[in-house]
Amino acid sequence: MGRQAPTIELLPRQRTVLEALSRTRKTAACIAERVAIILGCATGRTTLEQAALLNVDPQRVARWRARFSEAKGKLTAAAADDVEEKQLTSTILEVLSDDYRSGAPAKFTAEQLIGIIALACQQPSELGLPVTHWTPRELAAAAAERGIVESISPRHVARFLEDADLHPHRSSYWLNSKITDEAEHDAAVSRVCETYRQAHALLEEGVHVVSCDEKTSIQALERAAPTKPMQQGRQERREFEYIRHGTLCLTANLEVATGRVIAPTVWETRSEEDFHRHVQQTVATDAEAGWVFVVDNLNTHCSASLVRWIAELERATVDLGRKGKDGVLKDVKSRTAYLSDTTHRVRFVYTPKHCSWLNQVEIWFSILARRALKRASFRSTEELGTTLLRFIEYFNRLLAKPMRWTYTGRPLTV
Repeated sequence: MGRQAPTIELLPRQRTVLEALSRTRKTAACIAERVAIILGCATGRTTLEQAALLNVDPQRVARWRARFSEAKGKLTAAAADDVEEKQLTSTILEVLSDDYRSGAPAKFTAEQLIGIIALACQQPSELGLPVTHWTPRELAAAAAERGIVESISPRHVARFLEDADLHPHRSSYWLNSKITDEAEHDAAVSRVCETYRQAHALLEEGVHVVSCDEKTSIQALERAAPTKPMQQGRQERREFEYIRHGTLCLTANLEVATGRVIAPTVWETRSEEDFHRHVQQTVATDAEAGWVFVVDNLNTHCSASLVRWIAELERATVDLGRKGKDGVLKDVKSRTAYLSDTTHRVRFVYTPKHCSWLNQVEIWFSILARRALKRASFRSTEELGTTLLRFIEYFNRLLAKPMRWTYTGRPLTV
């Protein structure tokens, strides 16, 4: 007969902590397995029975059973009533953790590691190399050439970069916006956000707040071969090659208070006349109501024809002047100021330069691209236009809801 396995007897507090460790997802897999071993052995199971239940090597069960039994004195002291549960948990985790192992000696010194990291933070072009960014293979070669190390493998370099959270293969754009007047810029941002905040109250007063913009150059692309549908174990596959059939421009109004897209227009161009006609058609859907259009600073959004039309609606008797010369029509600044007049029944709120992301309809455009355009195949611009309008009707019927806009104009950090 072999040596008898030690008996595991758990105190109530010890069992509570072990059961809590077995339930939480934060427990490491190896610790969770050892906790299961101790809890199972505490029920009276033999080592072989517990090993078969967990599908592990019996020697592993015997090792941790013995380890826990040998630490009985320490565990009992930690389970005393005057000891906090946090300390008991720490003691149990210490008992169930692997012993410290020094491992193999490091192949590279701290100075060499710092030298490689410093090299990775330099642009290759600064060292006379005709590439824009490093790869582990090139860094390994450059480190050896400069005497930082005698030799090093690309995989070792990649591990150093990962530990230092450096990713030379990744890149992203950022924009250094040239804000000439901070106070004016901040006021414009706050004005847009305040307009969104008031949208529900304004709708109750008969004023529509719409986020308006154009999605240009929507391509009617026809796949050169039919798409192969999804099957079990295989995702949908689309033909890479395609046939171009032209482009369209969608001008959409996202009503802020309802999340619905109203009075969309689909044309082949995006001219001053196109936008003017779009605004007219939008207002005509509720001719007696007030309208607030949130738009960006594109010149067609503050055109002379738009100013003249608003003046007609307001029955203004003021001389509008001449475009490029004087009066309201003189330049973009004067036309924008007139179209933004809060006393007008139809007025415009303009996002600051480089802040088109403030326009809620841009978010909806991304939904349109993902749900209706990215995987589609169109045999003509007519089919594309029909699909755009059908998706808008579908979106309004099933998906539309107001956006939860929480940005209030506070500075963003980069």
